[in-house]
Amino acid sequence: MIIIGVDFHPEFQQIALMDSDTGEFQERRLAHREEAERFYRELAAAGQKVRVGMEASGHARWFERVLAELQIELWIGDAAEIRTRRVRKQKTDRQDAQLILKLMLKDDFPQIWVPSWENRDLRQLLWHRHRMVQARTRIMNQLQAVALNEGLRCKKRLWREHGRQQLEAFRLAPWASRRRRDLLELMDRLNPTIAELSQAIEQEAEKCPEARRLMTHPGVGALTALAFVLIIGKAERFGSGKQVASYLGLVPLEDSSGNRRRLGHITKQGSSMMRFLLVEAAQVTVRSVPE
Repeated sequence: MIIIGVDFHPEFQQIALMDSDTGEFQERRLAHREEAERFYRELAAAGQKVRVGMEASGHARWFERVLAELQIELWIGDAAEIRTRRVRKQKTDRQDAQLILKLMLKDDFPQIWVPSWENRDLRQLLWHRHRMVQARTRIMNQLQAVALNEGLRCKKRLWREHGRQQLEAFRLAPWASRRRRDLLELMDRLNPTIAELSQAIEQEAEKCPEARRLMTHPGVGALTALAFVLIIGKAERFGSGKQVASYLGLVPLEDSSGNRRRLGHITKQGSSMMRFLLVEAAQVTVRSVPE
């Protein structure tokens, strides 16, 4: 078997390669994406069994697809855990690739759960809607500021027919008027897009039994339920609810020693969208079910 440790970068990858049968060791630097793809296709064509290990990275989807197509086994490791195994104070790409290879050879590689391609694609739907809503919120806040500057304070009523008529009726300076018009046009374009994405999320949630079950909880709608199912993945990975909270970054930072215990703000590790949705769901629950 050929075992490869990869230090992955957007432009290139540094690899450390070991043939477990012959003991042959190689190091190479492969440019993305043509040279790297050609290298792995040649390995697959040679009929050799190959295992590749790398740290979790947000810019390696194409690389993962290529290895899956070539039926090359890919291990993705926890970057923080791998960092703790580094002994030397020096850090280079070669040393990082060698460390990953060493951990794989010692069977000490901190492999993590990787979601399926279908899971990842549905996450794109959730993220797309989330970002569209954030963009609309920023636009609405700017329009609220325009209304406040003209002495109109009506909060959510600004988006009703009468409130919008009042907003459009203000006599503004030329560039302020242009800004108001552009912001209103942007909001009008975003509204149908967000509605379409929300409908798609509701349809996907209906197909998922776990999401439907979560929606029975007060304050949890289709978006929060589907996001929780997709991001948590296999619930058996966690031994308790505290581990789930830690995975989502909802536990406090701790810096304790001896008799002194010091807790800070939440760690904010994991999915920022999931934390946002859970906080929103909690606020809705508090308002709807006070007890």
